Amino acid sequence: MAQEYEKIVKDALFSVAPDLEGEEIVPDETFRDQFEIDSIDFLNYVIGLSKATGLDIPEVDYSELESLQGAVAYLRRRKASMGF
Repeated sequence: MAQEYEKIVKDALFSVAPDLEGEEIVPDETFRDQFEIDSIDFLNYVIGLSKATGLDIPEVDYSELESLQGAVAYLRRRKASMGF
């Protein structure tokens, strides 16, 4: 299941920054530190995650989505709380 969430996160990230596809992503490092992701790209990434998962992601949770590891953990936790 974690691999599925990892794919969702990467797909959402690559949809806003296609030039990153194929780049190594350090799981616990923020996307902003690894890549030149600005606030608009980050917001579009969160919107992409929301669309891909069907989750309403409140702004207060955005900080949990700043790294691959954090985003996967967030999605797993939110989906588990919904009974998935």
